Amino acid sequence: MSAGRELPRHEARTRTLEVLYERDIKDISPEELLDSLAAPLDQFSLELFEGVCKYSDRIDQLLDNASEGWHTDRMPLIDRIILQMATYELLAHRETSNAVILDEAVELAKEYSTEQSGKFVNGVLSSLAEIIRAKPR
Repeated sequence: MSAGRELPRHEARTRTLEVLYERDIKDISPEELLDSLAAPLDQFSLELFEGVCKYSDRIDQLLDNASEGWHTDRMPLIDRIILQMATYELLAHRETSNAVILDEAVELAKEYSTEQSGKFVNGVLSSLAEIIRAKPR
């Protein structure tokens, strides 16, 4: 599928959240969902979407290890998707600072979930960022 017009990063993350949410709610394959979209995803949204789908097992394992007492299968769906997207970014987009990734994830959690979700997302991602992007000694 070809990518649509480029969106600002915050809008692209929001669009990816919406599409991943739709995939989970409809319980369909990523390919089926992409084929059903009225408008194609922009390049960044498409990369986030495909990355979360492709590496979901690894991402969920990292999240399970970082979120004490909260396995991904018990997390609210929106929170889990936001955490998955941010984890993929931490892994794949080393040029994007931890602060930007965490801030964006917290803002999405506050906007689409709850105020407590923002704190939860921040805590999990802060721990995870230290692990994923630890500087070699």
